[in-house]
Amino acid sequence: MDEIGLFPLNLVLVPGEQAPLHVFEPRYRELIGECLDLGRDFGLLLEDDEGMRDVGTRCNVVEVLDHFPDGRLNVVVEARERFQLVGLTDGRPFRTAEVEVLPDKTDTPNEDEVEECLAAYARVVAAAEAELDDLDLDAVSIAYQIASRIDFGTEVKQGLLELRSERERVIRLAPMLNQAAEAVEREQEIRHRAAGNGRVEPL
Repeated sequence: MDEIGLFPLNLVLVPGEQAPLHVFEPRYRELIGECLDLGRDFGLLLEDDEGMRDVGTRCNVVEVLDHFPDGRLNVVVEARERFQLVGLTDGRPFRTAEVEVLPDKTDTPNEDEVEECLAAYARVVAAAEAELDDLDLDAVSIAYQIASRIDFGTEVKQGLLELRSERERVIRLAPMLNQAAEAVEREQEIRHRAAGNGRVEPL
């Protein structure tokens, strides 16, 4: 068990994912400043109208983009391992908590399940005509790599983060990816028809 500073946001980062953050509140400037000075991690947790979740990721500042005279910061952070919130603590301007590592179970997807997920992902990328970095098929989690590249929204992403095995994540992702691909393909078809004759014809 470990005590870390918390940075609750309407944001979910899965392990291995990077994102820019604009840090402007004094309490979070203090938190990120300590992380930079002491080489510490902080805990990123989703917080929205439903409150703060209790599963998040430990994050590390990997780059400082801007340090403004008034103390504001633009930084790039990277999510590392997942954690489970054990209990909130106090005594600091920013929120703190005792957390523990949330490891995966050993249940891994079989070859067919992985192939189905990869095919669905490729379909989304092709439909969107996107140029994305190649997946590292030897990495611990293909699912987290896909979740960091496709915008499913915070609720879906949080659900993936809370699943306890790579197999569960891969199985859940495949139908969502196919659904996303179908939506993109329909949108592209509508645009194509509209561009062709100035109006949309019923399908």
